Amino acid sequence: MKTLTLAALLTTAALPAFAQTETPAADVELWRLDCGDVKVNDLNLFSDTRAYTGETRDLTASCYLIRHGTDYMIWDTGLPAALKGAPQNDTDALSPTLKTTIEEQLTELDLTPADIGRVGISHYHFDHTGQAASFPDAELMIDARDWDVLSADPLPTFAEGFANPDLVKPWLDGGKLTTTTGDTDVFGDGSVTMLTMPGHTPGSLTLLVQLAETGPVLLSGDIVHFEEQIANQGVPTFNTDRSDTLSSIDRMNKLAGNLGATLVIQHDPRDIEKLPAFPASAK
Repeated sequence: MKTLTLAALLTTAALPAFAQTETPAADVELWRLDCGDVKVNDLNLFSDTRAYTGETRDLTASCYLIRHGTDYMIWDTGLPAALKGAPQNDTDALSPTLKTTIEEQLTELDLTPADIGRVGISHYHFDHTGQAASFPDAELMIDARDWDVLSADPLPTFAEGFANPDLVKPWLDGGKLTTTTGDTDVFGDGSVTMLTMPGHTPGSLTLLVQLAETGPVLLSGDIVHFEEQIANQGVPTFNTDRSDTLSSIDRMNKLAGNLGATLVIQHDPRDIEKLPAFPASAK
């Protein structure tokens, strides 16, 4: 009997934090921030099987503010502030622009960059690290494999055009940095968990946020960019590993279903309405 009890305890201890906690220990709140728009003039960039020939699409760039008690975290930092007001065109494969910065949106909540204690990055692409340097005193949290890419000199060939180390210069220069391996319980109570789902990049992540009223919310990172990629297993031409991508899509989709989570695809404009319109929040 003692052996069985010990085995059960060890099994429970090995479970990820998101499986142990149904309601967060701390008061948790979630805001969606507008972090840009991207006009995709060749949608086949997002299918290595050429599933979207002749199609275009408008994507959004989303960031998120999480309040955990009195602590604040930003998840992804969108397009660079230098793109604010940039004109879009119908010729470039990707044409990005930005209407407002994260800092400007924080002002509407009476917050400043100094109030942000953590910046979590889903992956190293410039449309997710764009405004990270606005929070130089925050702890940067990123998968170790993606940090290895950003800190490489020179950049690996596969990251050229996608990674810009200048956007994370405060941490390259010695700022507070946490590189993660595997799923990571950000606050230690199961309320916010970074989940490893490689393939888009070597260390791409999603974020699971447990909310008392809304329930679990799963933020996709770039595991997919729009809903159709789940059904047709669309793998972008620029992903770093095809088999890892398909495994991560499967994990993300099954996890959302098993938890009854609201899956928010960060680049899909149709998913914006899954969360309250800023400055309102999900609780």
